[in-house]
Amino acid sequence: MVDREVSSGWLMFMGFRAAEDRIVAALAAAGYADLTRAQARLLAHIDADGTRLVVLADRARIPKQTALALVNGLETAGYVERTPDPSDGRARLIRLTARGRGMLPVAIAEEERIEADWQAVLGVRRMRALRRALQKLTGPGPDGPGPVGG
Repeated sequence: MVDREVSSGWLMFMGFRAAEDRIVAALAAAGYADLTRAQARLLAHIDADGTRLVVLADRARIPKQTALALVNGLETAGYVERTPDPSDGRARLIRLTARGRGMLPVAIAEEERIEADWQAVLGVRRMRALRRALQKLTGPGPDGPGPVGG
């Protein structure tokens, strides 16, 4: 192995995975132990009014077939349902069920604890700087443009 510093991209990924581990563990502790990491990631991309499968796949950056398999599992477990899209009768929306909506406060509360823990390590000023830098590098949000230069 080459002796070199770990790349910034890898460090960001490791931070993401550490946060994701905490969220999945919090969900499991709250009774949502049947959720896989991949399913939890996909659930995070569903809009309040529902989202088309192709949009979910794009947001999660996975093939449509993979998104379909994840949605099938989520539907079987009672987290989502498919409903007609009011803007296009041929299309279907993936919507959270009551069970799916029930896990949201758990995930959001853990995200808030993670942010607070990171801020405790970095301090308020450096946490704000980190967030600004990450927003510049990745775009304004999950539906925004990709990384700078991408």
